[in-house]
Amino acid sequence: MNKYKLLLVGSLVAVGVMVLLATSINQRRAEKVVINTSPVVKEKGVESKNEEWAKRYPRQYDSWKKTRKNDNIQDMLKEKPQLAILWAGYGFAKDYNAPRGHAYALQSNQNTLRTGAPLDKKSGPMPTACWTCKSPDVARLFDEVGEMEYYTGKWAKYGNEVVNSIGCADCHDSKTANLKLTRPYLKKGLQDLGVKVENVTHQEMKSLVCAQCHSEYYFKKTEWTDAKGKKKIAKVVTFPWAEGLKAEDMEKYYDSINFKDWTHKISKAPMLKAQHPGYEISQTGIHAQRGVSCTDCHMPYKREGSIKFSDHYIKNPLDNMANSCMNCHRQSESELKDIVNRKFERKEQLMEIAMDNLAKAHLEAGKAWELGATEADMKEILQNIRHGQWKWDYAIASHGSFFHAPEETLRLLAVANETAQNVRLKLVRVLAKYGAIDYIAPDFSTKEKAQSLAGVPLQKLIKDKEQFKATLLKEWNKQAVKKGLLNMESRKGMSDNSSYSK
Repeated sequence: MNKYKLLLVGSLVAVGVMVLLATSINQRRAEKVVINTSPVVKEKGVESKNEEWAKRYPRQYDSWKKTRKNDNIQDMLKEKPQLAILWAGYGFAKDYNAPRGHAYALQSNQNTLRTGAPLDKKSGPMPTACWTCKSPDVARLFDEVGEMEYYTGKWAKYGNEVVNSIGCADCHDSKTANLKLTRPYLKKGLQDLGVKVENVTHQEMKSLVCAQCHSEYYFKKTEWTDAKGKKKIAKVVTFPWAEGLKAEDMEKYYDSINFKDWTHKISKAPMLKAQHPGYEISQTGIHAQRGVSCTDCHMPYKREGSIKFSDHYIKNPLDNMANSCMNCHRQSESELKDIVNRKFERKEQLMEIAMDNLAKAHLEAGKAWELGATEADMKEILQNIRHGQWKWDYAIASHGSFFHAPEETLRLLAVANETAQNVRLKLVRVLAKYGAIDYIAPDFSTKEKAQSLAGVPLQKLIKDKEQFKATLLKEWNKQAVKKGLLNMESRKGMSDNSSYSK
């Protein structure tokens, strides 16, 4: 009798397990159906609130939220004081940190001393274009107010509109969830290269959605007329790709239109500031040439049960080698890391030498002007400084260039350094002409010394920014919540770090 009872109980347990297993399999299949049918997030327009996408794509959203872990502030002006000299007279001499996780992109833009401390919608140092790569609200504004209106006015104009950090609608269509180029200037840049956007493959799109922000650009001053017939001036984000993607191609383009980002405060050179040409320089590297996309390494696929999806915790692939590097490479993880570290060390060595020579060239040029040098004395020197610093900046501004394209990065740094050394030889002759045979550039070995030479009123900038954060920034958030554009719960648990935080 006991034997039959045991058999009965065992059978019931087995049936129960099979039912649970079948239920689990059916649930997984149902999940796969939902994912594969790309549920609609918003039927019309752009859904810029990332948490709304979470209702349809919870796994992707949860992994994206992990970019909050990358909240450390790495003050690059403190680590590389030469930068304050190289960028004297430009916003980056005030404040420049290494990039953090995507979840902090908007906050970093609001906190940086570069965007100033506006008092209202019409004040402050920067144009509206400075929001462009920081938020899916920009894609929404393009859709709602139009491209030219978006680019017209000061940064503060959209303080209560651009309130969600880089997220879903920057790269995906709100209706279909397909990858989408949401920034018109990339399409124009591709057209300049002779690329037909409609012929772009899905694999290429996996890099191009990143290129919307990780590319070199400038603000093109453009006159336009609105629907009411009023003439306005817009500063339009533009990719300088008409001559090609190489540093020399863009240098040629900028020279041909007589463009400069700013006039250097010390040397008076007409300067160019490379932004973050990660896409362009990566195209010269072996990974891009082999058809590897940005997301293959930075957003590799992962599995949860039967569900396969892209990991949106975008970070250094070396922190996730099993899912990124090891899909293709057969060396050990430690061996690959050693190779990458050697590439980084080589870049750092050449970069430091180039920065030192360029910084000294600026200071020596400043001394030449002080002693009475003429435009004729300085014209060629200033153009050489412009070209040398452009190549240095282009080589390192995308941060990962030493890995994406190590040969091109080292080539550009070598050319930049040679240009800087030749400039300094020319400056020796000019300085000697005006009686400064033994001039030695002043010490800029610390952030404090370098910013002092660059004329940066750091404490005033910090005081003004703190006042802005305590007043207008809080008002922007209140207005955005009232408009239904911002859910403050989405920011819960985030830090508020900056280079000047106490």
